[in-house]
Amino acid sequence: MASDIQISVRTLVEHVFKSGSIDARFRSQTALLDGTRIHQKVQKTYQDGDQKEVYVSTEIDYDGLTFTIDGRCDGLLMRDGKFIIDEIKSFSQPLDQLEPEGYPVHWAQAKMYAYIVALDRELEEVDVQLTYVHVETEEKKSIIQMYTFTELASFVMEVIASYAPFAKLLNDHRLKRNESCRELTFPFKAYRYGQRKLAGAVYKTIVDKKNLFAKAPTGIGKTISTLFPALKAIGERELSRIFYLTAKTITRTSAEEAFERMGDCGLCAKTVTITAKDKVCFQEETNCQKDFCEFANGYYDRINQAIFDILSNENHLTREVIESYARKHTVCPFEYSLDLAYSVDAIICDYNYIFDPRVSLKRLLEEQKKSTALLVDEAHNLVDRGREMFSASINKEPFLQLKKEYKGVNQSIYEAASKMNAWFIRLKKSHETQKEFVLEELEEDFLEEIRQFAMTAEQALQLDPSPSLLDTYFKVNQFIKIAELLDDHFIIYAEKERKDVKIKLFCLDPSELLQQMGKGYRAKIYFSATLSPLPYYQDILGGSAQDYALNIPSPFSEEQVEVFIKPLSTRYRDRERTKNAIVSVIQSLIKKRPGNYLIFFPSYQYLLDVYEHFKLTDHTTQTLIQETGMTESKREAFLAAFKPDQSETLVGFAVLGGIFSEGIDLIGDRLNGVVVIGVGLPQLCFERNLIKDHFSSLGKNGYDYAYVFPGINKVLQAGGRLIRSEQDHGTIVLIDDRFLQRQYQHLLPSEWRQFTII
Repeated sequence: MASDIQISVRTLVEHVFKSGSIDARFRSQTALLDGTRIHQKVQKTYQDGDQKEVYVSTEIDYDGLTFTIDGRCDGLLMRDGKFIIDEIKSFSQPLDQLEPEGYPVHWAQAKMYAYIVALDRELEEVDVQLTYVHVETEEKKSIIQMYTFTELASFVMEVIASYAPFAKLLNDHRLKRNESCRELTFPFKAYRYGQRKLAGAVYKTIVDKKNLFAKAPTGIGKTISTLFPALKAIGERELSRIFYLTAKTITRTSAEEAFERMGDCGLCAKTVTITAKDKVCFQEETNCQKDFCEFANGYYDRINQAIFDILSNENHLTREVIESYARKHTVCPFEYSLDLAYSVDAIICDYNYIFDPRVSLKRLLEEQKKSTALLVDEAHNLVDRGREMFSASINKEPFLQLKKEYKGVNQSIYEAASKMNAWFIRLKKSHETQKEFVLEELEEDFLEEIRQFAMTAEQALQLDPSPSLLDTYFKVNQFIKIAELLDDHFIIYAEKERKDVKIKLFCLDPSELLQQMGKGYRAKIYFSATLSPLPYYQDILGGSAQDYALNIPSPFSEEQVEVFIKPLSTRYRDRERTKNAIVSVIQSLIKKRPGNYLIFFPSYQYLLDVYEHFKLTDHTTQTLIQETGMTESKREAFLAAFKPDQSETLVGFAVLGGIFSEGIDLIGDRLNGVVVIGVGLPQLCFERNLIKDHFSSLGKNGYDYAYVFPGINKVLQAGGRLIRSEQDHGTIVLIDDRFLQRQYQHLLPSEWRQFTII
């Protein structure tokens, strides 16, 4: 039985014919829009009876495979009784730089369409035309050639023959993958408490094409409990691809380890981990141009072989594996990982590849989304990350600098920057007494000026890629993009800082845009140990009443953790007064119960104040302190100091919501206790108050949405570092009088509610 390979004309010809180098020099952001505009403009000149955007499709059998090839032909024209296939291409370089005969990849695309049209209409010959149009001048150049059906049929078979080895590799793998997923058994001797329930809910969510919000406690093995059922769904042909989305490197590692473990149990699945470009770049300075980088130079000439090689030999395409094959084939490791993402079964990457409108994997077609599931790990992080992705700001300062830099050098940039600078000055003067103030709307003349600046910068950057102009251009462009999304989920505000002024388009509620960016996927699974309270997260992450929700209680007994509450005020105004008492609590704890402790503070300054006082009164206890901007090696050294069975006490001072308060595993005796100082409330600030007012105006508890829920999340994450398995025991001390208030009691996990007041 022949296996079916579905592929678009464009994907097929680009695989076979694309060549050349990665060139990340400045490219107009309007290129895509220009392409669409130019296509429409050319199509408007077609005559009566001509057709545009003609869908074509055919099936071809080759070497035991059936290829279903389809696409949309730009134009099907009729001239003097003859059919002409028209393929329109926008071109940004001057047309005299165009290859006289056009480009092989463009001819290949047009000839594929011509073959399908000739086959369907039983034509003996057909004319094929490439229409190149310059994006700015709209100057046009057409190249036309006649082909017989025999020539086209022969060409198409050559293209299929070139692609077939790769298609066969993918097809053979998919058959093996589906079989291995069907036969895969859970990779541990037994399910932990709650794992079977979570796995069952994930599978049902995928089958029912729904979304799931799951609160599942730390330590039950959420990674395996979500990946395993998703792979079983692949085996049952319910899915073809999985995205495992994370906010932190450490959770990416957990996903990689889960795939390796299942691989040892017979799973045959290919996974790729996408690492940020600046982390994997082989060069000292990231400059993706052929003249600067051998890995960018000729990238497309070598990439097919590099992909074929790695997919023939490896299943787990981790950062290290990708880097070694990238060096072997001299290809850019970042672009390599993105190109591999379209051929593998699971992609482990940051949230932004799906949810950020500026970054997402654009080539994932709607059809493929329908068979793709998103597993969103540590989903509580997506709230602030979502706000960040959908917000944008610009400052006065860069325009002032550009005004100075381009005076007498480039009049048009000088004038455009001057206008922007003057606008900010007027804004500043109109609100002299306020540091921060809300703007009702963006004035149309301001938007016009900022668009004008972007267009002027675009033209200048073609000739002069000045870093300061490029940086400002990107910020302006991002601002314009977000300005197009503005609705009542946003607020516009300005902030003065010394001589500078900033305007921010601030996304108060990311729910609708997260929902929009996740549209079309078969299922979305949001899970975290601290997705609590669940209704809040369902609301703010774009859930709906039709979604499934699951709350798995902790598998760990109350006997495993002893909880103490010390009712002291940690409010800003009382910190100096209660500092001594906090140090006394810590010292009393480590004296009675020696071991390894993490003490979490709501701010770095507070941490330093208490730490200095602790050191004055205790010269012997070994201490560690979280530094700002720690490198990966320093982080690893910090965690490595927490050894099991130490004879001396070790106290680590860290920040709530920071790098050590979530996603780290200090199992057994590596951690004996956690002290959380404060209820984790974000600092009172203008932005948080805007969030509070927004949700209050909708009849919700704005203070909870802006302060209480994000704060308690940090507390739960920090406390969750302690009990990671059935064997773990330890002590949690919560220092703040608010922990005794009913509002906070209600938000604490049930196993923390049997506490002793100190």
